[in-house]
Amino acid sequence: MMRQIVTETVLESSKASEDKTKSSHLQCYWFPTSVGFGSLLFLTHWLFGEVSIVTRWTVSRYPDHGPMPDPWGCVILLSLATGVVLSVSQSLANNILWWVVGCLSLIGLYWLPTWKAFACGSILATYTMSIWPEMLDRLTTCPPVKSLLTVMLTYLVEIFFSVWTVAYNFVPGGVYTREHTDYLILCVMVCIGLALFSKRRTKEPSYTSYVKISEGDMPGKPVYIVLLITVMVGLAGFASRLHQQKNGQGPERPNKQFTAAIWTYHFGYDNKGWPSLERSAKMLNETGADIITLLESDASKPFLGNNDLGMWLGEKLNMYVDFGASTRDHTWGNLLLSKFPIVKSKHHLLPSPHGELAPGITATVNISGNLVDFVVTHMGNDRDVLDRKLQAEVLANELRNSPNPAVFLGYVTSAPGSRDYKKLINHGRMKDIDSTDQERWCEYIMYKKLIRLGYARISHAGLSDTEVQVGRFRIPDNPISYQDNDRYVTDAQLVDVNTRFNPRFGPYRHGHNSIPDHLFHMSTPKYFLPRT
Repeated sequence: MMRQIVTETVLESSKASEDKTKSSHLQCYWFPTSVGFGSLLFLTHWLFGEVSIVTRWTVSRYPDHGPMPDPWGCVILLSLATGVVLSVSQSLANNILWWVVGCLSLIGLYWLPTWKAFACGSILATYTMSIWPEMLDRLTTCPPVKSLLTVMLTYLVEIFFSVWTVAYNFVPGGVYTREHTDYLILCVMVCIGLALFSKRRTKEPSYTSYVKISEGDMPGKPVYIVLLITVMVGLAGFASRLHQQKNGQGPERPNKQFTAAIWTYHFGYDNKGWPSLERSAKMLNETGADIITLLESDASKPFLGNNDLGMWLGEKLNMYVDFGASTRDHTWGNLLLSKFPIVKSKHHLLPSPHGELAPGITATVNISGNLVDFVVTHMGNDRDVLDRKLQAEVLANELRNSPNPAVFLGYVTSAPGSRDYKKLINHGRMKDIDSTDQERWCEYIMYKKLIRLGYARISHAGLSDTEVQVGRFRIPDNPISYQDNDRYVTDAQLVDVNTRFNPRFGPYRHGHNSIPDHLFHMSTPKYFLPRT
């Protein structure tokens, strides 16, 4: 009797010890798997939620602007498909050298220059897709509730961190996350590595289902057929859009006229949060602008929808696109759209020691055989006084050193007559298109070696929180000896029909427009004529 009791006690103790060991092993297994899968989900959404994202990470200045979304997005699509094919190999996904390749490719995408970075992005696309089945396999053997909760928590933390690297000037703790995508890269790849190289349970039953990966069973012939069809449809889509890309010398304009516009685009969303692409494209087309700068226009980020606004608007409006600072440069974006060929450009990350990183572009455009320089920017927040001072100095130097006629289209965040305004005017040797307009705060149009013809302010009608400003100019035959127009009229009938703005925006109007439609307002439009 005593022997039986001792035996049962020993067995129960052994079983409890085994259960405790199993529970501890399970605890170690499900957590790294969950954070790894959440990081993989984020990585896929972050960089491959749209095939043009990698090209926007690696974009550069004209004329060697790097890979454009079409056709080079095809390479990303094919790389993703290659990763799906390679995912049949469980041993590859669990190979530490393959994980090192994935780490190096992500590092290269972030740090290397244009084409080398794009090559790294293509390799990363293959790596990312190749480990998805293995990660899913591991996840399905974990407790579902706490595992999926951890997956989504990891994904959301990394999404918010990606926001914090750009929006650091407006969020708590931003001083520690400012421009630190490198921290995010380290976190994502370490989490994926922990998930892949944690000891896996092979004999214990699955909590949900167990996806068996073998050379013969996965992905299988039907999957290959679906993959092939998907890739062919995607490539056909790229091919169908090639003819929509801008080429040629641009439209013919009477008397070497051109129109420039500036607008804060708000990433293609209206003031109620709805996409505004079609409505904004229609409005911009109606302005008749030949050169447009769109500020706050880099939506190639997961928290902004992964939308390539430059590619879409370029095709819709039939314009060349210069995609300002790249997406990896931690700015809100600065697009330059032109109906005329862009000869060369330079991308700026303006001095921003305290506030948000300010992007800028200096571009030379061939307008009817004449070179005209455009300096476009979104300067820092009004509370960052030192930032704006340093930024105004850089921009003024760009304008002063421009050998060609020049136009400044900028978001200055200062009132007319302010320190930064005077710096651009005096040191940059520029003229304000309408120095009598004292009801401005953010957007300004300035020029030199050009003849001003017209100036208009168009209400945003809820598409943004900022109006559209439009300036019309003529290139003088002799930029050294010419007479600028120095008086203005508001009656469109007094000027040539080719100089008039689109009557669709209504007549001359005083004060703000409160009607939910795009209309002239703030004592515009004005037309400029020679002094009689």
